[in-house]
Amino acid sequence: MSIRRLAATTAAMAVAAVVLRLLTPDPGRLFPPGGDLQRTVDVAGPEALLLSGVAALAWVVWAWGALGLVLTALSALPGWAGAVAGALLRGVLPASARRATALALGVGLTTVVALPGHSAAPAPVVVVTAGVESPTGPPDWTAGPMAAIPKTAPAAVPDWPAPAPGDHVVLRGECLWSIAEADLRARTGAEPGDAEVAAAVGRWWAANATVIGDDPDLLLPGQVLHPPS
Repeated sequence: MSIRRLAATTAAMAVAAVVLRLLTPDPGRLFPPGGDLQRTVDVAGPEALLLSGVAALAWVVWAWGALGLVLTALSALPGWAGAVAGALLRGVLPASARRATALALGVGLTTVVALPGHSAAPAPVVVVTAGVESPTGPPDWTAGPMAAIPKTAPAAVPDWPAPAPGDHVVLRGECLWSIAEADLRARTGAEPGDAEVAAAVGRWWAANATVIGDDPDLLLPGQVLHPPS
C-alpha cells in the first residue's frame, strides 16, 4: 500500500466531508423528532423535506465510501486481520468499487480478493524494463573506411506485363522443370514421367524464349510465362 496515496485519499475524503457539512443542514436536524414528515412539509415546505432527503443520501454515500476505503486499507494487513477485512470488504463494495479503491490506495488487487483460510498462489512477477533516455547524445564514432563506400541504389524490379488467364507467374525458387511438371500433373491428373517433363520443358522454353532468354535455367520472380499450345 502506498502511504502517499493513502494520505491523498484521506485528504480527499476529508474535503468531501467539509463540503457536505457546508452545503447540507445539520445532520441532527435533517428529520424532525418523531419522524413527523407531514409537519415538516406544513411548516417548512416540501423543498425542505427534499433537501433533507438529498443531504441524508449524500452522507450515506460518503460513509459507504469511507468504510470501503478503511476496509481496503485494512485488507493489506498480514494475517487474520487482513483476511477478515477482505471478507467484510466483499460484502460492502462490489467488484468494480473494490478495484477502484484498491487503485486509489495502491493496494494490490490480489490482497483485496483473498479469501480467509485459503492461500492464493503467488502471482507471477512481470518485470517491465523501460528504456532510459541518456542525458548525453549518442557517441560520435569516428567514421571508418566503411563511410567512404558510396551507397548504391537497389536494383529496380522489372515491370513484367500483367498475366492473362492461364498464364503462370514465376515465384521465387521455381524452375522450368517444376513449372512444366505441375502443368502436366494439372492437365492429366497423373504423375508425369521424366521424359514427359523434359519434353514439356522444351515446349515451355520455346513458347517463352523472349521472356526467359538464352538460359532456360535462369528464371526471375515475376516473369509471366505463357503455357505452350
